[in-house]
Amino acid sequence: MRVYLDNAATTPMDPEVLKEMYKVMESHYGNPSSIHAHGREARTLVERSRKTIAGLLHTSPAEIFFTSGGTEADNTAIRCGIIDHHLTHAITSRTEHHAVIHTLEALEKSGIIKLSFVDTDEKGNVDYNHLERLLQDNERTFVSLMHANNEIGTITDIERVGNICEQYNAIFHSDTVQTMGHYPHDLSKLKVHFLVCAAHKLHGPKGVGFLHVNHRIKIKPMIYGGSQERNMRGGTENIYGIAGLAKALELAYKDMHEHQQYIQGLKLYMIEQLKNEVPGVSFNGEIEPEKSLYTVLNVSFPEMDMADMLLFNLDISGISASGGSACSSGTDIGSHVLGAIGANSARPSVRFSFSKYNTKQEIDYTVAKMRELCAPGL
Repeated sequence: MRVYLDNAATTPMDPEVLKEMYKVMESHYGNPSSIHAHGREARTLVERSRKTIAGLLHTSPAEIFFTSGGTEADNTAIRCGIIDHHLTHAITSRTEHHAVIHTLEALEKSGIIKLSFVDTDEKGNVDYNHLERLLQDNERTFVSLMHANNEIGTITDIERVGNICEQYNAIFHSDTVQTMGHYPHDLSKLKVHFLVCAAHKLHGPKGVGFLHVNHRIKIKPMIYGGSQERNMRGGTENIYGIAGLAKALELAYKDMHEHQQYIQGLKLYMIEQLKNEVPGVSFNGEIEPEKSLYTVLNVSFPEMDMADMLLFNLDISGISASGGSACSSGTDIGSHVLGAIGANSARPSVRFSFSKYNTKQEIDYTVAKMRELCAPGL
């Protein structure tokens, strides 16, 4: 039996998305920048996709810029937002994705900004009072806080953060890679300047995403070249990926409530089964439904011999899961997120992440294997 529980790393493509992309690959091979009929057809497809995405997010198509994914979108927002607006101070948390932390650290190392870290508690919750105190230095600041943590699932109230940033005239960027397509985003109400998406996190293709840039803020391109994306991102558009992204987001919004209820049920079921079957198990981050991303469950298991082989043994058993952020897979350093919240480094941790394609049978199989690995004598 093969069980895929690493959906926070990437999701399997929805068959409807694959069908849409294949149709586009067959018929739309023109360059969207060309003025002939084939080019105009490709351009129409790109703009129709942009309009679909903007409609779902309650924003203008002029605020959606296609990218190669979440990392490029994060880098563009951070680098251009800070440099083009001559900012000298940035605030983030130590539990952010490396696409955010490493970009800000590079800017700090270059002497462009002073970087501050907002306090978080043992479950990864942002201290909003500390955020306000950090913003009270009377200099315009860049704030980058993700909507939901990709390793432990703790949700940040980005509506509250947006209101705080508006009060202090700060520029607000939120990495929404893990929540786009899983929660509704109404950008006509949310006070955010930059927001990002990666298609492969919501059953779309890899290599494509978008950056939302609020009309109240102007930035220059990070990637120069042609006049693509209204002079905001050089390079021929990935029209097949863009079509797949639009289709994936459309499908996600169509059945969002049903998928959330189903996947949340799987997560709660796994929590109860692990509590019952694996002595000494505990959970990292928030697990209450209203405070936690329903697709992610980070579990600490009892100390054991050969703890570093736990993921390998799961893989041998046919179970795909992660020890932390997938973007750090293959390294021998521990999770910076678990370190930031003070998790016990002696205990092995596994991130299980779910999708609409998972089943209770797969959860039962996984829990049984974890019991064998953690408590073989029981």
